[in-house]
Amino acid sequence: MRLILLGAPGAGKGTVAKMLTKIDGSVQISTGDILRAAVKEGTELGKKAEAYMTAGDLVPDELIMDIMGERLLQDDCKPGFLLDGFPRTIPQAEALKALLEKLGIELDFAVNLNVPREEILRRLTTRRTCVDCGAIYNVISMPPKVEGKCDKCGGDVVQRDDETEEAISKRLDVYNEKTAPLANFYKEEGLLLDIDATSSDDVVKAIQEKLAG
Repeated sequence: MRLILLGAPGAGKGTVAKMLTKIDGSVQISTGDILRAAVKEGTELGKKAEAYMTAGDLVPDELIMDIMGERLLQDDCKPGFLLDGFPRTIPQAEALKALLEKLGIELDFAVNLNVPREEILRRLTTRRTCVDCGAIYNVISMPPKVEGKCDKCGGDVVQRDDETEEAISKRLDVYNEKTAPLANFYKEEGLLLDIDATSSDDVVKAIQEKLAG
């Protein structure tokens, strides 16, 4: 499968991607992952990206697309890929379309994960993260065995500054302004698959049924 996963922060893109990769060996790709990998490997494009990242600047779309092009040609992408949270803007979507056409790759769908704002706020405001190893917990559905302490390393488990209700509301507002219009872009391309993503299992089942149909 070759999919783009769209959805607001907390919609479950990462969870759904991990479930889907187990089905047919597709790989999950995020811009953060490929940028870090390119920098770590010391590729020519990675060195250019590192210069922007070190300066605290955003990596230009053109450079991101070049690195994405390299990534999609790697052998592990042959069974398929899931673009997690990319593209984020209409210009990125247009650039990705041109890149895929150049590479001769056809998308199956752009899957839009719809989750009510109230549910996203509930999910993210109850999330907690270990300051040492980064393990993620949820005070309602998956709390640590000892309150405030990580099961894996014993580090402090805290609420991140960007996961307070005020911070999340701002992130959702930015998403609605800049990223949500992508749904219309892919609808016009005939590639949009709108899914109620309240349950990750239902999302995976709906995608499988659509691909099979």
